[in-house]
Amino acid sequence: MRALRGLLCAAGLGLMGVGAWLLFVEGRIRNPEDVVVWLGGAVALHDAVIAPVVLGVGWLLVRATRRRGPETLPTGAQGAVTTGESVGRRRLDVFRGPLRGALVVGGSLTVVALPPLLRPGRTSNPTALPLDYPRNWLVLLGATAVCAAAPAALRLFRARRRDD
Repeated sequence: MRALRGLLCAAGLGLMGVGAWLLFVEGRIRNPEDVVVWLGGAVALHDAVIAPVVLGVGWLLVRATRRRGPETLPTGAQGAVTTGESVGRRRLDVFRGPLRGALVVGGSLTVVALPPLLRPGRTSNPTALPLDYPRNWLVLLGATAVCAAAPAALRLFRARRRDD
């Protein structure tokens, strides 16, 4: 696993280098200062909006799925604590990590997709933004949800088999 992480890190750094090369050396943009301003805005948006939302939802998720001892569980119909409630809460723990990851990826996709999503309508040049960006953004968010739900569902399935 360590080798895979190192390989992915090296690939990411290499792609960032290619992007910086194309941006600053090849001169494909007219004003590099605008890019710096945009990147600064992205960092500010992350720190002011995305990170607090992810932290808040993660905190709520932990509070909702926290394992409770039998003495703090709600009581059943006859006043006895039912074990199903404890097991159900424990099983919700498997969704914490994938949901947090999905929130981070979804927030990042949204930040990247904001410029074409917020455009005021069709442009005078139909080749400037030719794709259906809202649909593609929703498809990517759906794929993110599926990729986050799959490992959680697998863990839940394994936990059920282990409990049986």
